[in-house]
Amino acid sequence: MFNNAVAELQTFLTTEEVLGYLKITPRTIYRLIRSGELPAVRIGRQWRFRPSDLDRWLERQRGLSASSV
Repeated sequence: MFNNAVAELQTFLTTEEVLGYLKITPRTIYRLIRSGELPAVRIGRQWRFRPSDLDRWLERQRGLSASSV
């Protein structure tokens, strides 16, 4: 069971990795977390992000921007 938890934890991205992935500023990422828009999990004092959650979030954003055009 512990090995599964470790394997799942390793699939989480750090805030720094997400900043590079999304190409946004720290201020923006923390605003999105605070508003509940960006799915994140707090582990200790750090935020972690599942790549699959980020991809779904990006697809929703893409859908929103396409519908407003």
